[in-house]
Amino acid sequence: MPPVRGRLLTRPEVGDRRRPSNVRRMAGRARDETPQERADRNWNELLQELRVSQTGVQLLAGFLATLPFQSRFEALDGFQRGWYVGLLALAFATVGVMLAPVAIHRRVFQTDSKPELVQAGHRLTAAALAMIALLLAGILFLVVDVVYDRTWAAAMGVVASVVLAVLLVLVPRRVAGN
Repeated sequence: MPPVRGRLLTRPEVGDRRRPSNVRRMAGRARDETPQERADRNWNELLQELRVSQTGVQLLAGFLATLPFQSRFEALDGFQRGWYVGLLALAFATVGVMLAPVAIHRRVFQTDSKPELVQAGHRLTAAALAMIALLLAGILFLVVDVVYDRTWAAAMGVVASVVLAVLLVLVPRRVAGN
């Protein structure tokens, strides 16, 4: 059935079993794209996710790097200083993990390795999300420990970990139907 003049046919008409080749299938079914097109689309989507999260993690890392230069930093006890150094190391490792897909892309650029790049980027981004969750819970623990006490800090750290696990693991699984 040809398109009606003035409007594009975006889906088959009722009773018409033919499907226009340029229309993507509905969600939940395979898309009408080549493996290379799929890899390109997945890489672009992954880059968008990394852009959103990289900025926040880099700001957190920068903020943590400036803390020792604050006057109150001297008041931290040995445990708090050790926790801080651990958080600083985790923040910088997280930045590194988030930059790794870009470094891999530079290395394999124009080598027809996009599907492998997407898989590596996917795994590194998943690891970075876990590291971000640990970093956020750890920062909350440190701040509450400094402001109140270690008991409250531990409670808040556990609550933060549970909330982040729900948001970063359970909700995405639920949305995906797994």
